[in-house]
Amino acid sequence: MVITEVRIKLCEENNERLLAFCSVTFDNAFVVRDLKIIEGTKGVFVAMPSRKLTDRCARCGGKNHLRARFCNQCGTRQDEQRAMRATDGRAKLHADIAHPIHSGARELIQSTVVKAYHDEKEKSKLPGYVCTYDEFDYDDDVPVSYGGMVAEMGKTVKAHGPHAAPKGTHFQTADAPAPVKKAE
Repeated sequence: MVITEVRIKLCEENNERLLAFCSVTFDNAFVVRDLKIIEGTKGVFVAMPSRKLTDRCARCGGKNHLRARFCNQCGTRQDEQRAMRATDGRAKLHADIAHPIHSGARELIQSTVVKAYHDEKEKSKLPGYVCTYDEFDYDDDVPVSYGGMVAEMGKTVKAHGPHAAPKGTHFQTADAPAPVKKAE
């Protein structure tokens, strides 16, 4: 496994523990986005992308985050001690989406990302600095190295358009598309 690219997006808030987001490309073929660079008590570390854990209401079956005191569907009071506990007794509220399987891989990723973070911080002090974090567009074009790799296997690669939003996606910003009017 070779880390072929790290892109950093520095956070603008200087008083928070969250220092930056990053994405890591492996072997010019696989990208993991939304790793977090965090200032911990023992120094800077990398947190893997994660999602909030949920459970179901015993009464109605509605989905709720583990910190929810009441069901989002029926309003029934939820057991506040229902989250699984780590060995230190803290509630486990998030699950990693992608993570290294052994400590050697974690150390490789962490050292590479932390070095890239410090480099990006220095670059950000220069005039004309532009963040390159959001320039990933592999949905539109297949990276040359990947296309070549697949061609060597005797297969063809067809670039495809962007993916549709999943069903149930709710927009809560001004970027939401205009509602579609049904023909009467």
